[in-house]
Amino acid sequence: LGADLSNTDLRGANLIDTDLSNTDLSSANLGGANLKNANLSGVNLRGADLRHAFLITADLRGADLTQATLTDADLGRTNLSRVNLKGVNISRANLSGANLFGAELSGANLFGADLSGSFLIGANLSDTDLSGVNFSGADLRGVNLSSVNLRGADLFGVDLSGANLSAADLSGANLSYTNLTNVDLRGANLKVAEVENARFGNNLGLSEDMKHELQRRGAIFDQTSGLTVNESGLV
Repeated sequence: LGADLSNTDLRGANLIDTDLSNTDLSSANLGGANLKNANLSGVNLRGADLRHAFLITADLRGADLTQATLTDADLGRTNLSRVNLKGVNISRANLSGANLFGAELSGANLFGADLSGSFLIGANLSDTDLSGVNFSGADLRGVNLSSVNLRGADLFGVDLSGANLSAADLSGANLSYTNLTNVDLRGANLKVAEVENARFGNNLGLSEDMKHELQRRGAIFDQTSGLTVNESGLV
């Protein structure tokens, strides 16, 4: 526990159920390592290579993943609450069912990742590449998604109430049956987005012409809900 394993070559290592809490694994090579259900809380993984690593149900609370590489990693049902993933490459990773409460993901590359069923309340995803991401069943209430790339993302049935989508690119995204009440849409690109049965209401940044256009494409506007956003950003 708390050992210095920085720069260590642990490619393909079997570390299932291992307690590595507070260990220094900075710049370590963990490519393809099996870390299923491992305790990685408080671990220093700064600059570590975790490509294709198996981290399902691992505990990464409070870990430092700055400049780490997580492309194609399996992070299903992993606890990543309040983890710093700013600017990290997590493209094509499996994050289904992951706990990302309060995580810092600004500037991260999540292209093609699977975030279905994930918990993202309080997470910061501003300036993030989320193109082609699967968000089906995810909880995105009050999340900061300003200036993000969501082109072609699957947001079917997602609760985005109270979220900030200002200047977000939603072209080609699937927003069918999505809850967009109290969402900030100033400067957002909704061209070609699928909005059938998407619920809008009390939105900033939507002109009357755009409202009519969205309604023509199947969107629903609820202007009588009286919903408000509290300090936490939740409805």
